[in-house]
Amino acid sequence: MPARSAVTIFLLLCALAFHGRLSAEVVNVYTSARVAPLLSNDGHGMYADMVDYLNRQKIGDLQFKLIYLPRKRLQLQVENGTLDGIVIGMMPHWFDDVAQKKYLWTAPFALDRYVVVLPVNQPYSDTVPGPLAGHTLGMVLGYSYPDLDAWIRRQGLIRNDAGSDEHNLEKLRLHRVDGVLAAESIVRWYLKQHAMQAQFQVHVLPSQPTERRFLIPHAQAAIYHKIAPVLRKLKDDPEWQRSVGKYE
Repeated sequence: MPARSAVTIFLLLCALAFHGRLSAEVVNVYTSARVAPLLSNDGHGMYADMVDYLNRQKIGDLQFKLIYLPRKRLQLQVENGTLDGIVIGMMPHWFDDVAQKKYLWTAPFALDRYVVVLPVNQPYSDTVPGPLAGHTLGMVLGYSYPDLDAWIRRQGLIRNDAGSDEHNLEKLRLHRVDGVLAAESIVRWYLKQHAMQAQFQVHVLPSQPTERRFLIPHAQAAIYHKIAPVLRKLKDDPEWQRSVGKYE
């Protein structure tokens, strides 16, 4: 093939690839999480892996982009209908949508559960209240835990809020709170990264499992219909199971 023809073909392929990138529909994927292993400050974590996974599936002309947005702003935009994208890692009851009518919800891509983490020498009973009465419990400012309100009252715990789960765990490490309520994945990742497993005990709490899903506004229904089938198959996909297994 003449050199000029080869160059022409190469330039044409580059132009087609460039046009493909320009014509792709960018889907903003929002999260208010900035805590490992969900999403760390360096941009790594389960949520980043999920977005990368979706991009590898080449779902139509969609290109997914993960964006951090502070919780209050994200919630406001979801509720007033101005969000220009979808939300990762949500549960219906966090948005008062147990019936799944207000928003569209995918199948969960990961499961979690709430735990309480306490110093290893702290007496604790699942069934007999008393040992924790009057103790402070680190929780996230502005978060509600409807499944656990009765347990907190029964144990006689005093809520002590901070801006994030990671901040609460730091306070526990420095003995500024007596315990922390958080998602198990976050707690175990933190204890592992700081080699502190032997210093603390972790107990699963009486609440429904946390199903990490995508929340999709009805205005983005076309996106929902493209990604929902992919999410439904995740439980049988070894690639994704290996990926999410890194964070257990």
